[in-house]
Amino acid sequence: MRRKDAAKLLDEGFGVREVARLLDVSPSAVSAWKQAYETEGEAGLAAKPQTGGGRPPFLSYDQYPRLERLLLEGPRAHGFETDLWTLARVGVVIEREFDVSYSNSGVRKILKRMGWSYQKPQSFTQKRDDEAVARWRATTWPELKKAPAETDA
Repeated sequence: MRRKDAAKLLDEGFGVREVARLLDVSPSAVSAWKQAYETEGEAGLAAKPQTGGGRPPFLSYDQYPRLERLLLEGPRAHGFETDLWTLARVGVVIEREFDVSYSNSGVRKILKRMGWSYQKPQSFTQKRDDEAVARWRATTWPELKKAPAETDA
């Protein structure tokens, strides 16, 4: 156990930085172990279970079903002009309905946890003439493929 090795080395007169280098840990970790050893003895060096650190999420998992119902209503139901959800728009709905604010990356994580996937809308021109495109592919494109490449030689 590195903590006990650190305590032994410190007792032998090695410095915190030297112990950190020898055990390949940070000096701050060795300092924390040293303090724990000095105040609690061997018990202070025992591994402590992690408590799931970090800030708790703003939205609880219990609120996800409500958010999903809101999103299924569609963007227009929430005052947006188009039927396209963006991360920013979802963030606005979350802020309005739950009074919490998320960055776009935070919204992306929420949607992923909910099982929603990111989908980019397919773009195409509204004035596209499918018959003209088909004629071009059938006649012009094969001729272009056959033509030798132009060289600047």
